Order: sequence, then C-alpha cells, then structure tokens
Amino acid sequence: MRRGQVDIDARIDLHGMTQDEAHRALSGFLQDCFGTGRRTVLAITGKGAGGEGVLRSAVPKWLNEASNREMIRGFSHAAPKHGGAGALYILLKRQK
Repeated sequence: MRRGQVDIDARIDLHGMTQDEAHRALSGFLQDCFGTGRRTVLAITGKGAGGEGVLRSAVPKWLNEASNREMIRGFSHAAPKHGGAGALYILLKRQK
C-alpha cells in the first residue's frame, strides 16, 4: 500500500475546509465508502505551511476515533504520486 501500488476506489480532498467541515466530510465519506463496499480510499489533507498543516495532523486522530476505527483496517501516508505526506491511504474493512 505504501508503495502506491493500489487501486484507489474513492478519494476526498479536504483542502480549504475548516476542521469541523473536514471532520464531518471525512466521517460521512468513510461511512458512504464502507456502506458501498469500497476498500481503498485516499484522503488528501495537504501539507500545510511548512509541513505543519492542521488537517494533516488532525486526520490520523479522527481516523482513530471509535466511530471511524470500527470501519478501518489501517492507514498510512500515501506514495508521492498520490500526494505523499499530504495524503493518507485508508484501507476499510470488508462488510460482513
């Protein structure tokens, strides 16, 4: 996954959103993707000024929240061709 050799089923770009907007958008996006059986998704956070972006540091915390964690198998920073440190691959669990 980290090498970028994955087929991305869906992506969300959180650039320009406030933290509240991005949090709601990401949670809804994950629920939609999980509900429709998408497995590998990309969340684009951007790197922020000097690599210290607010969303870049907040998104991993949001992914570890209980409501999201029960849908997620794992996540990691994306390969450079998909945004590198400014994006995350998220692998969703299979629905039972």
